[in-house]
Amino acid sequence: MVNRAVLAQRLFTGLSRSHLAGLIEELSEPWQTGVEGRRHATRGGARRRAAGAGARHQLVFVDRLVATLIHLRHDLPHSVLGLLFGVDRSTVTRAIAEVRTLLAERGCTVPDPPGLRLRTLTDVCAYAQAEGIELRLDATEIQVRRPPAGRGGRRAFVSGKKKQNTMKATVIADWRGRTLWTDALRPGRMHDATAARNAGISVCFRHFPDVEVLLDDGYLGLSREHRGQAITPPRKPRPGALPGRVEQWERDRHGHSSDRITVEHALADHKRWKQLTRWTRRRDVLPDTYRAIAGLVSDRTANI
Repeated sequence: MVNRAVLAQRLFTGLSRSHLAGLIEELSEPWQTGVEGRRHATRGGARRRAAGAGARHQLVFVDRLVATLIHLRHDLPHSVLGLLFGVDRSTVTRAIAEVRTLLAERGCTVPDPPGLRLRTLTDVCAYAQAEGIELRLDATEIQVRRPPAGRGGRRAFVSGKKKQNTMKATVIADWRGRTLWTDALRPGRMHDATAARNAGISVCFRHFPDVEVLLDDGYLGLSREHRGQAITPPRKPRPGALPGRVEQWERDRHGHSSDRITVEHALADHKRWKQLTRWTRRRDVLPDTYRAIAGLVSDRTANI
């Protein structure tokens, strides 16, 4: 068994000591509440023994959190983590499932005001309109395992762009590349604009008329529907246009790309966590994993 204090180092968890301490303080009480709730449901009523009686956890909450972070950061198998922490593989599996859910429910943090967390697209748009922030939106795809032959909906995961089985995440960032929100993941065959519509972006545009979102060429339909709010790159001049018009288009397009590139930086921060480079587990667990990692990245970049 490895020294557990060593496993809590940033090299393993991807988080600083202060960030890890803040997570422990934030999540320990919700985790304990969940444990007591499950025990109450199992007993079918209130506890009959004094608090503290009974068996102790082989893996305390701090170790459960550290094991989950190592799993997200380096994609180590549960059996390897069980060997490092001196417990059975099944114990690590249950611990990761519990803590990953807590991390996914945290949402994304913002630099100001302190303590505010964004969990829905409505939260993001309300925050952007109140603070006068121009948003950046883009989609990214994560390769997943091919569904078994004969299963319904098998083609839905085949991405026309990647030519692979993928799931697609829509991400919103601000002008500094700080992650503000990510949605429930969609099958990779779905178009980027369709995924954004399904997430509710059109409704948010109607309710928050001052919100502006920078997009790429894949969202031209949204741009036509919500002019002045969904902003895509300027269209290329027709053949034979004056040289000055072409030069102006090149400058405008370059300026739009420079402003929008920060969301690409946010996506790159997410992909540094190895679990998001290629997903080899059950697809229904991937959305929670992505939201958990996005929340952790937003904590780290909130003060940039």
